[in-house]
Amino acid sequence: MNAVRLLRPAAALCALTGASVLLSTDAIGSAPATCAGVVYLTLDTGNMRDAELIAQILRKHEVKATFFLANERTPRGDHSLDASWSGYWKARADEGHAFGTHTWRHGRLLGDEADGAMRYRPQFGEGAGRTSRLTAAQWCGELRRVGAAFESMTGQALDPLWRAPGGHVTGNALASAQSCGFAHVPWAPAGFLGDELPSDTYPNDRLLARALRDVRDGDILMAHLGIWSRADPFAPMLDPLIAGLHRRGLCLRTLRDHPQFAIPPAVARQISGTRRPTPPAS
Repeated sequence: MNAVRLLRPAAALCALTGASVLLSTDAIGSAPATCAGVVYLTLDTGNMRDAELIAQILRKHEVKATFFLANERTPRGDHSLDASWSGYWKARADEGHAFGTHTWRHGRLLGDEADGAMRYRPQFGEGAGRTSRLTAAQWCGELRRVGAAFESMTGQALDPLWRAPGGHVTGNALASAQSCGFAHVPWAPAGFLGDELPSDTYPNDRLLARALRDVRDGDILMAHLGIWSRADPFAPMLDPLIAGLHRRGLCLRTLRDHPQFAIPPAVARQISGTRRPTPPAS
């Protein structure tokens, strides 16, 4: 396949097949000299179809994001936290991005039990498609399993952050996660970039225009590294989105700089090494 320009939606498909993607030279390193505000780009694993393209876009704009990792199935026939993805995650860690857990099996929380347990339906892996009952300790294991895989691939611990698939949380899940050191990260209404929506009714140009119009200082943005159901990938729109936010004076940071989720310096030093971070005191 011939190389294509970044702004073409087909570029994401070329990235999957191994073709080169020519990044346009517009607005390389486009961050404003002075920030009028800060927003926080977060990226959930999804199916990883557009993972390489998104990494190129982030490098082009010299932007750091926060990735939320789950062990999801990919178009390559493997899963996103298999050893076959170790090079990808090691490169992102070396670039200085932040990382949280999105649960190991990317399941949906369905409700709470009176004894502190919760009902959970995994999408992938053991028990996929079946509702199970998890104790608080088992829930912590579901979150921490991501960190064990990530650390084995990168030598770096996860940040003490988690995000529930679909944003669906329960009281027991929040309390159990907090007890094992993880703070839950939602997204702002304007920060929902819409890459999960059908592209025939929510085309890329419409989603891009909405985000550039509505995103405000302090918002947490959310997209994925690939979505199975979207015919026209949204990933190429991250290029003009970042450039447009920069033109508005909005800088992009990881959640390590967010006032609610900022990590103490001692913990940050541990994350960049090989030791698991000690959760901050509640």
